[in-house]
Amino acid sequence: MTSAAPAFAQVGADPPSKVLIEEEELIYNVRYGFIDLGQVRIRILGKETTPQHVAYRGKALIDSYRGVPFVDLHAMYESLIDSAVFAREFVGKSKDGKIWTYSKYVFDYDTRQIIMESGRRDSIVEKRDTVEADTLYQDGLSLFFYARDQLYSRKRVNIPTLITEQKVRTYIDFHNTREAVEIDAVDYPIDVIQFEGTADFVGIFGLTGDFEGWFSNDEARVPIMAKMKVIIGSVTIELMKWSRPGWSPPRSSG
Repeated sequence: MTSAAPAFAQVGADPPSKVLIEEEELIYNVRYGFIDLGQVRIRILGKETTPQHVAYRGKALIDSYRGVPFVDLHAMYESLIDSAVFAREFVGKSKDGKIWTYSKYVFDYDTRQIIMESGRRDSIVEKRDTVEADTLYQDGLSLFFYARDQLYSRKRVNIPTLITEQKVRTYIDFHNTREAVEIDAVDYPIDVIQFEGTADFVGIFGLTGDFEGWFSNDEARVPIMAKMKVIIGSVTIELMKWSRPGWSPPRSSG
C-alpha cells in the first residue's frame, strides 16, 4: 500500500492567473548579436484531469536555422505540469550529430521518488536511476511556466530543478520592476515586468549563469524577451509569433 501524497504535492486547483491555458502557442527567435541562431516553439497540448491531479501537457521544440555556421541544434521537451505549476513528468530528446539522446523523468511525489531513464539513442533506455523527491521540482520546460506564475510575487526564489539527470538550482529575483520593451513583431512599446536570475547548470544553447526576462504586464504574463548568457557569449530570445485566446501584447502607456 502506498503512503498518502505528501502535503507539498496535493491536488491543486487551476491557477487563478491562468498562466496555463489550452491552445497557447508561443514562437521565439534566438539571436546572437546580429545572427539569428534558431527558433523555440512552446505549446500547451491539452489539459489532463485525474483523481490525483489536474495538469497541462506542454511541448517545446528547439531548432537551429539551416545554414548557421557551427550550430546544428535540435531538441524536444515535453512536460506534464501540475496546475499548481510544478513538474510531474518530463521527456527530453536532443540531437547530437546524427544521434538523438533521450531522457525521461517521472516525479512520483506519492513515494517521494524521481524515476529517471536515459539513453544515447531515441527512446532506448540504457540507464535507470532513482533519486529522492524531497520537495517539488521543476524541469527544463515547467520552469518556463513557473517563472510566469511567480512574476508578481516580489520574492527571491531558490528553485529546485532537475536538468540532465542532476538536481540543480535556479535562482530568480522577482522584484516587480515595470518597464517598456520593443520587439520586431509588435509596432508599439510593450508593457512588461522585468526580473533577473542565475542558472547553476548548463542547459540548451549552452545556457548557463545570469539571465534577464521581460514578461507581459497582464494576467497572461507572456514572456516577451529574454537575455541569457551562454558558453559563447549572450543570446537574445524574442517573441515573434503567438496564439493565445483573447491575448495581444499590452501597450505601454509610458
